[in-house]
Amino acid sequence: MRRWLAAVSITMVSVLGLAACGGGGGSTAPAGQSPAASGGKQQVEVFSWWTGPGEADGLQAMRKIFEEKNPNYTFFDAAVAGGSGDKAKALLQSKLQASTPPDTFQGHAGAELQGYIKAGNLEDLTSLYDELKLKDAFPAQLVEQISVEGKIYSVPVNIHRSNVLWFNPAVLKDAGVAAAPKTIEEFIAALEKVKAKGKVPLSIGSEWTVTHLMESVLLGSLGTDAYNALFKPGADWNSPEVTKALESFAKILSYAGDPQDDWQPAAKQVADGDAAFNIMGDWAYGYFHNPPEGGLGKTSKTDFDWAPAPGTEGTYLWLSDSFTLPKGAKNREGALAWLKVAASKEGQDAFNPKKGSIPARKDADQALYTDYLGDALKDWSSNKLAGSIQHGVAVNQPWLAAINEAVGLFIASKDAKALQQGLADAATANAQ
Repeated sequence: MRRWLAAVSITMVSVLGLAACGGGGGSTAPAGQSPAASGGKQQVEVFSWWTGPGEADGLQAMRKIFEEKNPNYTFFDAAVAGGSGDKAKALLQSKLQASTPPDTFQGHAGAELQGYIKAGNLEDLTSLYDELKLKDAFPAQLVEQISVEGKIYSVPVNIHRSNVLWFNPAVLKDAGVAAAPKTIEEFIAALEKVKAKGKVPLSIGSEWTVTHLMESVLLGSLGTDAYNALFKPGADWNSPEVTKALESFAKILSYAGDPQDDWQPAAKQVADGDAAFNIMGDWAYGYFHNPPEGGLGKTSKTDFDWAPAPGTEGTYLWLSDSFTLPKGAKNREGALAWLKVAASKEGQDAFNPKKGSIPARKDADQALYTDYLGDALKDWSSNKLAGSIQHGVAVNQPWLAAINEAVGLFIASKDAKALQQGLADAATANAQ
């Protein structure tokens, strides 16, 4: 735990000095500076946090289409490493405050973008939606989430599911666990059985992955309607139901192994048979499944398997990655060209199978989405919906920062009562 907290401190001190580093072999430039043009082509600076296996592969697949369709532009990969984008978002804020925005940046659809919109950082993209008929291409509930007072400020490239329980079938069998647990109580019992066999019951990554775990436990314990109600005015974060959910969360986290540096090494522990369970978004599927040059090259249903996080079957805890058009972008036309590729059927069908997500568009080629992704497509159209906390749907960035602070203190103290009060205080201060 001391190592974990030290890493967080180092991150906070160093993040504003980070250089925007290419996640997939793109050009690089010092933070706050625009990349120089080369070969007579105009560079388009695309800012994201997609640097890991699977996610970087998806980005490069979309980059290839962009450069083929736009021979006068070259892609500048300004990706910043770090799962969930915490480091990237901190660096992005410094760039926006210095009036040196990238040409386009990744953000989570939903409440996360509200701060940028209120600050006047983003251009309205409604005219682009009209030009490309995107209101017909995207689900109505998704368009609603990314609209503010009738205007639309981002282009979603995918839909992710947060509440996925990844597990190693062989480890479960050895521990006498017959199937993926369906309830919180069954999950705790399964964790205990794995512990008795000397394996890591639950793998965990850096601090943000703990908040990610917490949102699935809250959903699994409270149910969909009560979970969604937590983010509405007047929500009671001090209720007995939330108390019970957080006590379950504390119990589940007590079975976690040593924290890994990020979500990938934590997921790898499951795929390698060193750990039984990991609750992570479905971007883990791309990491597990993609060939070794871009992933682990593992076999589904043998090396890894999946189920809804305990207690959440029938609910899609969702998030969506999207791209924006910042005001003052140096290559505005190049950014619009990128957004058109990101919005296109071709771009999304190239990106999502590698990323481990399903397309935001309704007309994607369903034949490309098999195995886990086939299950996700089916569930997206039939499940109830709940918005992710960690990934920007349910809460804005100040609220998320306060939640993560409360979770960080809990990691050190293990005090569930103090965690609940911290979450209640965060809601009072930041409720939208």
